[in-house]
Amino acid sequence: MMARFAAVLLVPLLAAPAAEAASITNTDPAAVVLVVTESGQRVEVVVDAGASESLCPSGCFMTTPDGDRIGLDGGETIDIVKGSAVVK
Repeated sequence: MMARFAAVLLVPLLAAPAAEAASITNTDPAAVVLVVTESGQRVEVVVDAGASESLCPSGCFMTTPDGDRIGLDGGETIDIVKGSAVVK
């Protein structure tokens, strides 16, 4: 519960200039937890089923629910499908 609360507070900070941020959409039927590391700061971000988030405006590393670690520049569109990231 505390991680979700922290994520809710930190997501707006990570997504400040959303025009250049990566867009993440969770297509799974359940919420997923993504681990985002940006500028040395690690935060867990909960993306509810069917929801979208904007992350990593200045680049980051994202770890998906299935353990894949992906480097993002900040302009990608990503779908979470069955716990895996599909970068478009």
